[in-house]
Amino acid sequence: MDRSAADTTDVEAPSLGHILRDGLAELNAVRAARCLVVIAALLLILVTLDPFPDLRSEDAAAIVGGRMALTYVAWGLLAPVAVLLVAVTDAPALKSLVTPLHLCLVGWLLINIVSSESRGVSIQRLALAASVTSLAVLLPLLPPTQRSFNVCLGVAALVLLALCYLGVVLAPQYSIHTALDVTEPQLAGDWRGSFGHKNVASPVMTVLVYVGIYLSAVGSFVMGPAIAALASIFLIFTGGKTSSVLCLAIYALASLVYVTRSLWLKRLICFVPLIAMNLLTVGSVLSPALGTVTRLLPLDPTFTGRSAIWEFALAAVAEKPVIGHGYAAFWDDVSTRQTAQGAEWATSAAHSHNSYLDLAVTIGLPGLLLVVVVFVLAPLGNFQSAQAHNRSSALAKLFLTVWLFGLYYGATETFLLERQNPIWFMFTVAVAGLHFLARFQCVDQAEPQH
Repeated sequence: MDRSAADTTDVEAPSLGHILRDGLAELNAVRAARCLVVIAALLLILVTLDPFPDLRSEDAAAIVGGRMALTYVAWGLLAPVAVLLVAVTDAPALKSLVTPLHLCLVGWLLINIVSSESRGVSIQRLALAASVTSLAVLLPLLPPTQRSFNVCLGVAALVLLALCYLGVVLAPQYSIHTALDVTEPQLAGDWRGSFGHKNVASPVMTVLVYVGIYLSAVGSFVMGPAIAALASIFLIFTGGKTSSVLCLAIYALASLVYVTRSLWLKRLICFVPLIAMNLLTVGSVLSPALGTVTRLLPLDPTFTGRSAIWEFALAAVAEKPVIGHGYAAFWDDVSTRQTAQGAEWATSAAHSHNSYLDLAVTIGLPGLLLVVVVFVLAPLGNFQSAQAHNRSSALAKLFLTVWLFGLYYGATETFLLERQNPIWFMFTVAVAGLHFLARFQCVDQAEPQH
């Protein structure tokens, strides 16, 4: 019967039980939606909409490029949904992001794209970077509790690991580099899983090792060790030397920072080796004295000839040191640029193999300085504050470790501000997580102390 047509005297007032049930159902639906957005974002950045590319096909790059429109739509839809969900319950946390430094960085990027050598390319790519970065910043706020955050991390990690291992077993031609690859056939035998290159798979697996260790520390004695073990094994088979060395070294460094109380000592521990690493790499092509020291080392910090790329990039910085060549607009068409004799191959590089140098090339030295202040210096102060207030120690250590890994990984590869880069996404999650932990208490943060 149509209830609206019935006599009003027959309509019963809703009971308190009905109101509570309806309220709880609505609350649970919203909580579930927040967790689904987190998992969707993690899988979209880690698995992507184009997993297991066939590197034996000359059309692989064109196929990926043709699907970029769908990627823009996916991120463009997820980001505003995340903003709406967070704005309802976490307005103070959102307001805390509006700082003079953050506004200066955003403003400089807008100025940079206006003066870009390829304005259309910069605008398009910055739009995607803004969606990806916004979602990464909001991700720590989306799960209603720390427990649900842990579950989201674990589920996304296990899904990715399952896909990567299934690919290796069932379709090795799509998940392991082969001698038939159109580019870099010398990587044959290195595992890449669902990723397009082993150099993407290896740092992601390093981050998953840290996630597994964190989940183990907060009481997930099955999922945590499983993720750490599976990611460690996969990392070894990728053949990624840089990530493999950094994996344990960075965790040891983070553990040392964790037990150090003085902020100045923390800064020395974090930044002195990082500065030395950049001096022995990019610095070696600027200073003959540093170049001499580099050649005396038992290993090659230039990673088999990257010095030619660094020289080429430094020359580009000298051309436009202030405004730069434009966000993400330099490396697409560098084949016509002049290089030193014998280093012509550097014009075929996709980036400068150093995140800090690459930012100087694209967004200029002022832009690099702003990024260093926001993403390199500030997070350590936030960690110190979170630690002083005893806020979620294990989670703070996870964010610290991922952030430190990003800083050192950036000395050999380019990922800072790189729109759809999984390491940039996880690095930003860590930076944002430290920002929020320094200012707010975690919900449901009971966890064992280290």
